[in-house]
Amino acid sequence: MGERYICSDIKHGRTNFMHEKVTDIATFFLAGINYRKSDASVRGQFAINNDQYASILQKAKLAGINELFILSTCNRTEIYGIAENVDLLINLLCAETSGSAEQFKKVAYIKKGTEAARHLFSVAAGLDSQILGDYEIIGQIKASVKFARENGFIKSFTERLVNSVLQASKQVKNETALSGGTVSVSFAAVQYIRENVKDISSKNILLIGTGKIGRNTCKNLADYVEANHITLINRTEEKAEALAKELGLHYAPMSQLPEKITSSDIILVATNATEPIILASHFANSSEKLIIDLSVPSNVEQTAQQLPQVTFVNVDELSKLKDETLAKRQAEVPKAKEIIAEHISDFTEWYDMRKNVPVLKAVKNKLEEMKSCSLYTQTLSEHYTFPPGNKIQQVVSGMATKMRKQNQKGCYYIEAINEFIATGTD
Repeated sequence: MGERYICSDIKHGRTNFMHEKVTDIATFFLAGINYRKSDASVRGQFAINNDQYASILQKAKLAGINELFILSTCNRTEIYGIAENVDLLINLLCAETSGSAEQFKKVAYIKKGTEAARHLFSVAAGLDSQILGDYEIIGQIKASVKFARENGFIKSFTERLVNSVLQASKQVKNETALSGGTVSVSFAAVQYIRENVKDISSKNILLIGTGKIGRNTCKNLADYVEANHITLINRTEEKAEALAKELGLHYAPMSQLPEKITSSDIILVATNATEPIILASHFANSSEKLIIDLSVPSNVEQTAQQLPQVTFVNVDELSKLKDETLAKRQAEVPKAKEIIAEHISDFTEWYDMRKNVPVLKAVKNKLEEMKSCSLYTQTLSEHYTFPPGNKIQQVVSGMATKMRKQNQKGCYYIEAINEFIATGTD
């Protein structure tokens, strides 16, 4: 812009703001399903593995969506993103799942703006977990966001939101007993075994899958079950070997899966395979088995679940277990909600101020233009001493404070100009 136009703007009071693009929170959507309205078999149709996740992000880029992440666990599949409408997100998700978008919508919950953000806060704190206070969810959120970030889908809005969510979750963890005691899906599996299996020490136990849930289940088995015959199998044999050595257990290669199934009394499945790895054919003429499936989708063939010699338990049944620990956790819910409310308020304040950033930048630029405008300096030099450079920042900071309290951009623009001139007097 030439000097003549700058000075003309000052003379006639034109602002001529150039706005940078700031995310509108009304375009932030969540679409998800969880254990409340869908059982494990339905959730399994919409579970997302890393290959599917990567494919969704590629398609999102082509669709012009730049902020997106997906949370997929045994209890939920949720897609969060900035989009023109939520259908764009649902269609992206369901293009990679065995279940259709129409099926998804029948059991889905959809939220936008602050309500979508509030839901993520609740999930991260364990308030929305199938087992109240289950803190395993926080690791899953971190992993899902990390994957999206590595692929360029976490920008300023989602970065700030996720950081606020993690801070709130940490404070809930440290300042309440919401996650107190030992209750999680992995522990519930061990609790079920202790309550329903006699002579556990004489039983052969097979654990398939040594990812996060499998690892936690394995540690709970080692801590709470007096069983000397626990064998680990994992697709990557080295991981099973390392965990077995750490806990003093046995391990076997995946190639020995059929024979280990035959020789085991209790089988725990914690894999993330897209197709069942435990088949009905594995149980031909077998003895009675207890199978606990912690996988979503189920990694146990449907016909195997229904065999007369098989007692089958999945994550939904495990989550029905109640004890005094859960009662104590329930009493901590109000405290957790108060903490979350504070963090949501802080996030909202940050967002409200971020909306004003383009205006504040424009005012700062305009004041700096005035300082270099010969018409301004010549006209006012007889009466004013021009303020030092840091005075510009002081004026803009004062304007920001007022805008935070009440949104009157135009009025504050004029006020900032007047203050800038007035503070330059001798």
